[in-house]
Amino acid sequence: MPEPTVVIAAEYFQSYSVVGLLAAVGVLFVAVAFGAGRLLRPVVPTPEKLLTYECGVDPVGEGWAHTQVRYYVYAFLYVIFAVDSIFLFPWATVFAAPGYGATTLVEMFIFLGFLAVGLLYAYKKGVLTWT
Repeated sequence: MPEPTVVIAAEYFQSYSVVGLLAAVGVLFVAVAFGAGRLLRPVVPTPEKLLTYECGVDPVGEGWAHTQVRYYVYAFLYVIFAVDSIFLFPWATVFAAPGYGATTLVEMFIFLGFLAVGLLYAYKKGVLTWT
């Protein structure tokens, strides 16, 4: 008679075998779909098809273009304030819980202080001017 731990382990790994089989069927399905697409698609390269597509506008010049850094700075500032808003919602729910009021209030002021320093730095660098 098999030991109980061996039976439990066999049942445990049997559940993983179902997941593994399902994953293998999924990978096989995707591979067959990509292979069928590669075999069935027409391959007729033309100069128009080999051009870089830029929103319906014919490309002019080389493929490299300069981008102004200020757009990255705006994106970075957006990420900072998005993280701030994501942090504020859970904080508001924990702040109302008994026993967490003072601790979460101090943590929030520290967090908002870091954000204020970042905003002050961006203001001093002239990032926030719209010219």
